[in-house]
Amino acid sequence: MTERIATYDQGSAAAIRTFAARRALRLVPVAAFVLDLLLVLGSVVLAALGRHRLPLFPGDFDVASNLTVVGPALTALWLLLIRAFGGYDAKVFGAGTQELKAILSATSYAAGLLCVTVYLSHYPLARGFVVLSFALGLPAVALGRILLRRALVNARARGHLQQRTVIVGGSRHVDDIAAVMLRERWLGYQVVGALCPAAGGRTTPGGVPVIGDVTGVSAVLVLAHRVDVLFVTEGSGLGAADLRRVQWDLETHQVQLIVAPSVTDIAGDRVRMRPVGGLPLMHLEGPRWASALRGAKRTFDVVFSALLLMAVLPGLAVAALWIRLDDGGPVLFRQTRTGRDGREFACLKLRTMVVDAESRLPALRGDVVVGLFKLREDPRVTRPGRLLRRFSVDELPQLLNVLRGDMSLVGPRPPLPTEVLGYDADTRRRLHVRPGMTGLWQVSGRSDLTWAETVRLDLYYVDNWSMVQDLSILLRTVGAVLSSRGAY
Repeated sequence: MTERIATYDQGSAAAIRTFAARRALRLVPVAAFVLDLLLVLGSVVLAALGRHRLPLFPGDFDVASNLTVVGPALTALWLLLIRAFGGYDAKVFGAGTQELKAILSATSYAAGLLCVTVYLSHYPLARGFVVLSFALGLPAVALGRILLRRALVNARARGHLQQRTVIVGGSRHVDDIAAVMLRERWLGYQVVGALCPAAGGRTTPGGVPVIGDVTGVSAVLVLAHRVDVLFVTEGSGLGAADLRRVQWDLETHQVQLIVAPSVTDIAGDRVRMRPVGGLPLMHLEGPRWASALRGAKRTFDVVFSALLLMAVLPGLAVAALWIRLDDGGPVLFRQTRTGRDGREFACLKLRTMVVDAESRLPALRGDVVVGLFKLREDPRVTRPGRLLRRFSVDELPQLLNVLRGDMSLVGPRPPLPTEVLGYDADTRRRLHVRPGMTGLWQVSGRSDLTWAETVRLDLYYVDNWSMVQDLSILLRTVGAVLSSRGAY
């Protein structure tokens, strides 16, 4: 409890940090504009030079005029459209897909407008120049924004560029929102306090300082604590008229008002906002776990795992020889795991522990009976096993499990049958889909995660499955494996 309370900033230096953070955050859209300008200009110049040197759409056009006349006009049009689609709005930086959607939409409109204008005016513009401009410009601008976002996220994860946040709501709901903000520091919300109805204590059960009751939602309170964001969640007791008055109070103080619904762990593409009669209705699409069982995912699993298995066979052979020479024991370790709909299967791994590791487990486990039991310094791990586990090489034989249909490349962690016996109704939803070699649990910390965090991530994956998410997890897995974070 003390550690959690200590994470909330209450020091006298808050004003200086708040001013610096606000100033830096105002510069993020400026930095994005400058970066876009340089990348678009660079793409236009390369397109003109490339059109001159590459045999694309041969024709008798003046390349210099493309660069000196069309180049500046195209650059200005492109950037104006990014601005029109909200690509420089401060709210799109750091999280979500709106930033990249704005860039894609602006690029599409810029290409369309350029082609229509050239066609109607009969301007002699080289087609190769047009193709190269957008073929180079779109990925360049998108990559630039991704790198800028990565820098912003890393700064926030280290505690910089945080927005001071007050949460208004019931203590339980305040703790739920605060837990997400504390866990996902890269979002940039620093909780400095809460306003709870009939506040009876100095802190909520989760350790958030209570700085007043809901009657204190006013510009005076916000200014007193130098707040950047005001979160209103369930249990606040504020009606529609109260929220409207809060908006009026804050309208001249540059404080962002966010109303958080009482639903969490729902992907953005499952949410549709539909204002009806002045009511912002939120439509939620149903869970998507059934889609993860269809042919597209299975086809991808079979093809990709077969190709990957052929690529890693030499490395597996070397690892197998090392294991065999180390202690003379078997190379493979077969462990019974629970798959989709509770069906058990033999999960394959390279053996990284001593031969009698299972018989030693009860003495090491003690009274721990919930979740997966792992020790950071497990005395049963062999010398080759330490290196193989560090880079997850021991899990590569599970590609055979994927080919057999027991597992998927991406999915929830395959549980032990003893774990499943202790599942409640919610946790059993993990068994709706095939378990995976990797998943959200792996790219989010692996063995460093608590049991509750692992379950939450697995349930999120089951309910919000998409092929795009699978591809993203596979790409993130490479970084997680190379960094060895949470691997032991």
